[in-house]
Amino acid sequence: MDETLSKKLRILADAAKYDASCASSGAPKRAAGTKGLGSTTGSGICHAYTPDGRCISLLKILLTNYCLYDCAYCINRRSSNVRRARFTVQEVVDLTVNFYKRNYIEGLFLSSGIVKTPDHTMEEMIEVAKKLRREHRFAGYIHLKTIPEASPWLIEQAGLWADRLSINLELPNQQSLETLAPEKNGGTIRAAMGQMHERIVEAKAEKRRFSPAGQSTQMIVGADATTDEGVLRTSDGLYRRYALRRVYYSAFSPIPEPSKVLPLKAPPLQREHRLYQADWLLRFYGFSVDEVAAGGDAGMLDLDIDPKLAWALKHRERFPVDVNTADRELLLRVPGLGTRVVDRIIAARRHTTLRLDDLARLTPGLKRARPFLITPDHRPTRLIDRQDLRARIAPKPAQLELFG
Repeated sequence: MDETLSKKLRILADAAKYDASCASSGAPKRAAGTKGLGSTTGSGICHAYTPDGRCISLLKILLTNYCLYDCAYCINRRSSNVRRARFTVQEVVDLTVNFYKRNYIEGLFLSSGIVKTPDHTMEEMIEVAKKLRREHRFAGYIHLKTIPEASPWLIEQAGLWADRLSINLELPNQQSLETLAPEKNGGTIRAAMGQMHERIVEAKAEKRRFSPAGQSTQMIVGADATTDEGVLRTSDGLYRRYALRRVYYSAFSPIPEPSKVLPLKAPPLQREHRLYQADWLLRFYGFSVDEVAAGGDAGMLDLDIDPKLAWALKHRERFPVDVNTADRELLLRVPGLGTRVVDRIIAARRHTTLRLDDLARLTPGLKRARPFLITPDHRPTRLIDRQDLRARIAPKPAQLELFG
């Protein structure tokens, strides 16, 4: 790799690190065959490691970090004093192919700042994907971060070549967008999401290819005053209306020469973690936003314990439950029991009466679940009478070792 291209890669890979929505889950299994290149199975792929220790298997870059927009929270905003770079379409194609052949990656995540016009930028991103698919018969994973201001026709073209499309919602509500990103419009973003959703549904019904891994989005957390409850209500609405595969949460990170409208400090990273846990409860455990938000105070999730445990402690009258008779919906609300474990419990109890030792073989989370369950050989005291319950089952803070 020549020095100029290497310098571009350092700048534009670093600029892409703030984009969290690059997981490749949901892509169909696909192999290129003897005359093509790549697959989505992950077979034989070595992973690259970032300086902070994260394990990745996608080439995650921006086409360029030049941008026409001046979003207050963005390191690549128009007024930002950062080093700028720009790949050509062919450079991105060559990097992807060469990195794949070296077993560094299994696919490409491509985003970009906006140069010239949204349509021009979107055309170049589509051209990258098209060249990989057509000229190199690349069957690996491709994720394109689409631009909502681009023409609807271009967004539809992107879906023909990419496995997943995503549009960043950026912030949870229109008021925050008007304050921190006045050149962006929430209505335009949602309209583009709606268009993609319609095309994905149509393609599935007609058994043709269009963004087969669906669409996702990302929200910045902590750049505005929106509570966790507000963030989760926005996410819940997006899941229901556009059937998103995933909403990603990115804790706001202070940037050089920040705007006065931004907070001086980043939110605790634990807040981002709790939002992901709460999001999981909404999607897979049958919780509502009201139930999840009720576990904390003033619309904020409890940072010390996970939202499922917080809900259980506030609804002690529902527990303990009999593991041999409780329905699936109630077992899913027991701290320490995940969806797979609950399904194993239900399958096993058809053939036998489960005892505490049986549960220990089914789940590694028995210690947390134990106060909330009844078995023939285990009947805990009423939780409503245990004033020390939170202290007994909440994770204990631990001092990290410098060498270990």
